[in-house]
Amino acid sequence: MKKLCFAIAIMAICVNVGWCQKHQKSSGIIPAPLEFKTYNYGFKLDKNTKIIVNVNSPEYKVAEYLHDVLDTLFKGMKPILAKQDNPKYNVANSIIFILSSDKKLGKEGYVLDTKRDKILIEANENAGFFYAVQSLLQYFNITPYGQHISFSRDTIYEPSSLIALSMIRDACKIVDYPRFAYRGKHLDVCRHFFIVDEVKTYIDLLAYNKINYFHWHLTDDQGWRIEIKKYPLLNQIAACREQTMIGHYRDYANESEMKFDGKKYCAYYTQEEVKELVKYAAERYITIIPEIEMPGHSSAVLSAYPQYSCRKSGVKAACTWGVFDDVLCCNDSTFAFIEDILSEVSELFDGKYIHIGGDECPKVRWKECPVCQKTKQDNGLKDEHELQSYFIRTIEKFLNSKGKSIIGWDEILEGGVTQTATIMSWRGNEGGIAAAKAGNDAIMTPENYLYFNWYQADPKTEPLAFGGLTPLEKVYNYNPLPDALSTDEQKHIIGLQANTWSEYIADFSLLMYMDYPRTLALAEIGWTDKKNLNYDKFLESWENFKPFYKKLQQGK
Repeated sequence: MKKLCFAIAIMAICVNVGWCQKHQKSSGIIPAPLEFKTYNYGFKLDKNTKIIVNVNSPEYKVAEYLHDVLDTLFKGMKPILAKQDNPKYNVANSIIFILSSDKKLGKEGYVLDTKRDKILIEANENAGFFYAVQSLLQYFNITPYGQHISFSRDTIYEPSSLIALSMIRDACKIVDYPRFAYRGKHLDVCRHFFIVDEVKTYIDLLAYNKINYFHWHLTDDQGWRIEIKKYPLLNQIAACREQTMIGHYRDYANESEMKFDGKKYCAYYTQEEVKELVKYAAERYITIIPEIEMPGHSSAVLSAYPQYSCRKSGVKAACTWGVFDDVLCCNDSTFAFIEDILSEVSELFDGKYIHIGGDECPKVRWKECPVCQKTKQDNGLKDEHELQSYFIRTIEKFLNSKGKSIIGWDEILEGGVTQTATIMSWRGNEGGIAAAKAGNDAIMTPENYLYFNWYQADPKTEPLAFGGLTPLEKVYNYNPLPDALSTDEQKHIIGLQANTWSEYIADFSLLMYMDYPRTLALAEIGWTDKKNLNYDKFLESWENFKPFYKKLQQGK
């Protein structure tokens, strides 16, 4: 068996020996489809395979995407993209896109039907066509990725030129649509930063497994990572911390004993880079949700604009991890400042959601601050929890005026929220249960199941991580619909999300190690009908893609 690698611009292909023989029990597709059956004849994908699509239809863009993948696979022998006004469905050796009107497929569902001499792809909307293509690529074990190409299967190819000549698989029929509308993955770029190309790769991998929301944690105590033109000090000052602590936070008895690397850490995304990534994600049917943290986790922003803190001075971007007492002051001038920032953010992101954080906000400064106490008294608020709720509702009203809806961590329930706020339940299921019972939509992201910065095996054998233990099987067995909710209340659980906080994840290869294969388990429990969840079959499918992800985890 020969392994070959070289850099390419668009895609990588990872193919495994004996793949057909090993997968009679499993579809080999992650997430597992709703309905899957195979036939006792095969389909050959080769350089002569045509892609047939109505040139005037929206799904033409998805057909182009597939064409780019196959162009990479059959390098130098470009497959044919047949642009037809009225596609013919009887053309041999072809992949044909057909617009469906099947309501059960919804916006993201599809039918993928492999005949003896053609493949039919049916969907109602572009997202469905795109997900059908991802299933097709997985079925042929073609992995989209922009750095390397490797062959490790007895497929016919020419080693000297790395040109695949043909790939043969059993014909199959798939009918598929998702269990949850919201299937999200979070990434913290504040503690450690990931460059644009790495974020693009991250998005490619999410799209490959039908994850449709990317929660981008852009601001925190340790750094401000998005350009705001009206407030340039956010990028000149708040985007930097003086140094970074060495080792685990819990290794030190007190802060005076902590060791630091002595290296200034500065990074942020320009608005042009943000626009580029939003467009890139949209082309892969992923909506990016920006998180602008408030009123807590604000050390970095207050290092640049201390006038919006209660103390008015002395705040620096944090060089350690944890929760810090300095938070945004609760007054009209702070609201005007935040609204200016959110005006620019709202223009950059085309999705309906803006995440405003709302978690881990100490109240000690507010209790000491005459301005905050006056805000509390003037608005008839009984305590600082209601003051935080007042802060959140003020910002929500502004974002609503911009056509946006807020998402917040489950702490925003304390003191009350409006019916239009969506809750991310991270401190267990309780926040999601409370939100659903109150009639608010909720996204389940409990730390003890879906925090991927936690260890995934014995900490003695694993890289340094935040803490806790979330092995793969535990992720896979998580049920996002609590039994404590009635059937009607469960409708407010719109989906689930896993979070990766980057305190101890300093490079992309380690990020890949922490996220995979757990992100694949997340994708399956978010998409696949509960009756089709099967951990053993999932592990079978994971074996097919393991060599590819191992390369990413090794930085290759």
